[in-house]
Amino acid sequence: MSDTTSPRGWPLLLVLAGALAAMAGTTALFITHEHAWRYLVAAGCFAQCLGWLRHGARRKGSAA
Repeated sequence: MSDTTSPRGWPLLLVLAGALAAMAGTTALFITHEHAWRYLVAAGCFAQCLGWLRHGARRKGSAA
């Protein structure tokens, strides 16, 4: 396995999808002023966290 600092595969998908969902939810929240969009923002942030945790778990045994 190559040692990279950027996520690949599923971690990359989770990070990017989470960022997109959080940004879309934030935009919708500011436009519509409906508080229900905050759940999309929270879900997007949670997906990003999962992606970075998965990426960190891959690198856990390395010396970096």
